[in-house]
Amino acid sequence: MKTIGLLGGMSWQSTVSYYQAINHGVAEALGGLHSAKVNLVSVDFADIEKLQHQGKWQETTEILAVAAQNVERSGADCLLICTNTMHKVAEQVQSAIDIPLIHIADATGQQLVDDHVTKVGLLGTAFTMSESFYKGRLTETFGLEVIVPNDERQQTVHQIIYDELCHGNIIEASKKSYLEIIEALRVQGAQAIILGCTEIALLISDRDTELPLYDTVAIHAQAAVNFALDNNQIR
Repeated sequence: MKTIGLLGGMSWQSTVSYYQAINHGVAEALGGLHSAKVNLVSVDFADIEKLQHQGKWQETTEILAVAAQNVERSGADCLLICTNTMHKVAEQVQSAIDIPLIHIADATGQQLVDDHVTKVGLLGTAFTMSESFYKGRLTETFGLEVIVPNDERQQTVHQIIYDELCHGNIIEASKKSYLEIIEALRVQGAQAIILGCTEIALLISDRDTELPLYDTVAIHAQAAVNFALDNNQIR
């Protein structure tokens, strides 16, 4: 089994979900008392969040590059950045290390293609929804049509992530707001919804809507499990 490297803490709430999902995946594949070999480096999200909202992405790159190098030095065989938004600097982080970075948008895009989804709604931080680093990768690499909420709804989604979900606060009114936004995307033709922020799955799940939800934590974690086991599913 290979060792999975996690670059977490953005936020720690979703990093917990990564650790659980990866270990569940290994246990399901191998049975018995098997668990994943995981090396985790966790950053202080307060530092990252401040730089994000100041537009200082080069500074965030430098923090994550050093953290990624520490993951590599720990003996990890691959790297996962445990957040969608910070994949904005994924290419720069990859250039700072020699182990492969498993990209969250690639794992998600491939799953959508496998499921024959062609038009998908995207929820995430305002950075993820409004900029091209994520949507463009899904379109250019996987041929997906990606739609997002309007500007006002994007701000609602963004605020709930940072003000509530990153603190572990689950509020029913916020779930209602998200479901209304999902319904609007369905009306626009979305066949499915990408939960393109790793905290969103803390708030909504498949039980809340008939539209298929693609939980990027679960998908990313499974891609890491597949890498670690070389797709070997023998018990």
